[in-house]
Amino acid sequence: MTTWDTDKLTKGNWATIPFLERTGIVVDHAERGFVRLRMPFDLNVNHVGMMYAGALFTLAEVPGGTLFLTTFDPKRFYPIVKDLKIRFRRPALTDITVEVRMDDDQADRIMAEADANGKADYSWECELKDESGEVVAISQNLYQMRRIE
Repeated sequence: MTTWDTDKLTKGNWATIPFLERTGIVVDHAERGFVRLRMPFDLNVNHVGMMYAGALFTLAEVPGGTLFLTTFDPKRFYPIVKDLKIRFRRPALTDITVEVRMDDDQADRIMAEADANGKADYSWECELKDESGEVVAISQNLYQMRRIE
């Protein structure tokens, strides 16, 4: 198992999408097929004292690119978001984390399809959790990996 430099991934995310630095999203852990990201509460509070819904949406979306970088070849392919649905379950009142996992078999199938067709869809569901482990939101994410032409 190879782990990635989380500071480098965090700064890479911020450089690629400058908005992310404003939110304070950091990569806590990354390896092939697994990423865990964290968003601080204090930078993302709304007008009623809970985490802003748009911040939670962002935290649900960002792992797609980070997982892509740790699992696929960014010199040959790039990811895009095709669809993301989020269901808010309870107020987020602490820092929030999200984990996304993709097993080797799924990654191999996606890569084979992208090699053959120039693109491949892939999806997952993720839970956004507060510091006590309570699920504050659940998202269904649909991405597409496309070949760089």
